[in-house]
Amino acid sequence: MGAHPPDGLQAGLKNRHLSMIAIGGVIGAGLFVGSGAGIAAAGPGILLSYALTGLLVVLVMRMLGEMAAASPASGSFSAYADRALGRWAGFTIGWLYWFFWSVVLAVEATAAGAILTGWVPAVPQWAWALLVMIVLTGTNLISVGSFGEFEFWFAGIKVVAIVVFIVVGALAIFGLPPGNGAVGMSNLTGHGGFLPHGPGAILSGMLLVVFSFMGSEIVTLAAGESPDPVQAVRKAVNSVIWRIALFYLGSIAVIVTLLPWNDPAVVKSPYVAVLTSLDIPYAGTVMDVVVLTAVLSCLNSGLYTASRMAFSLGERGDAPKSFATVNKGGVPAVATWASVAFGFIATIFSYTSKDTVFQFLLNSSGAVALFVWLVICFSQLRMRRTLERETPELLTVRMWLYPWLTYATIALIVFVVGYMFYDPDGREQMVLSVVAAVVVLAVGLLLERRRGREKQAVAPAEAVEAADRA
Repeated sequence: MGAHPPDGLQAGLKNRHLSMIAIGGVIGAGLFVGSGAGIAAAGPGILLSYALTGLLVVLVMRMLGEMAAASPASGSFSAYADRALGRWAGFTIGWLYWFFWSVVLAVEATAAGAILTGWVPAVPQWAWALLVMIVLTGTNLISVGSFGEFEFWFAGIKVVAIVVFIVVGALAIFGLPPGNGAVGMSNLTGHGGFLPHGPGAILSGMLLVVFSFMGSEIVTLAAGESPDPVQAVRKAVNSVIWRIALFYLGSIAVIVTLLPWNDPAVVKSPYVAVLTSLDIPYAGTVMDVVVLTAVLSCLNSGLYTASRMAFSLGERGDAPKSFATVNKGGVPAVATWASVAFGFIATIFSYTSKDTVFQFLLNSSGAVALFVWLVICFSQLRMRRTLERETPELLTVRMWLYPWLTYATIALIVFVVGYMFYDPDGREQMVLSVVAAVVVLAVGLLLERRRGREKQAVAPAEAVEAADRA
């Protein structure tokens, strides 16, 4: 059992847990399931979409790492926004992030149910979804160590699967073992060229892949529950470049090199299409196991992330005080149950109102990743000035080329946001996400105004009491 940090959370995550959370955090289910749509939209040029989005994530993670290494906090970027930009910013981005991951719980539970029903049709899909939610809720409630252990093995399976896929694919590209014809680079330049839909498709591809990177920031929340948070953050931030290069760019490069980008099988399920083309037996079943693992990993970490954000909001008075309480295992049980409850409700909507209520939840949380990244950038600008002035010794991780690279990152994110408003496929998602953000911000400002009035009312009463005592 680890020592309890000052906020009451259990320091039960080991170094191996954090290392695997950091590595596996960038491998979401969206990489396996959603990459086909990106390939269809941009052709082989999807590699540039992944590279640009990956660069964005690397820069944002560097900024977040700078703040997290200087001041580890359970609320991570929400807590930093609270300090650097104002309570309204921490409140807004914290609740939006919680909302995003609570909706993700429903998405992943439904996806897991679909896979398991395919294996055991006698059990209805909703029952499987309920079962995986209950099991992973239980592991999260026992202790942070049990969450870390589950995530260690889930992430390990994902990492091994991706590495094996890349190695096998690379051998096939170069005609190894001998006797197999080398594919070469013909699929990258044939079938309409590297950019069959023009340069604009690179941005369209970015819109489709940007949300699959959500999750890389989880390690900065988890670091607060480890024996050495600063070292954990430093290692995670320094390794993010090779993680993105290997897992995303490496595996997608294998797909678009081995097979024509417009092959219907690639659009449907790119990883299965590659394995099938290489005569790998039971390719579909193998990928179902990997995707199920990725889905369970995302569900597990999503529940953890939502509960810790709710805990942090409770600590700062931006959520019910009960959210900031912990059980005997040092786990914020009330915050966990609240997140699960919303996830259960969203899961019910995914079956009863898939095209209306559930679609609204998906769209209104869709652009939260971009909002989070923007807030991290602005928070880093403010906190860096404060740290350099007051405690420069805490700057053990530094953003490169500060402040110019931070400004460039902000400009790129704003450009992507603007393109989403312009793009017909991204416009509804962006509009509804902005509406959700405005609603949360309005609630935060109203609560802030009420607190101000309450303080003004309390101050005269305290002054009278002090005078009476004197």
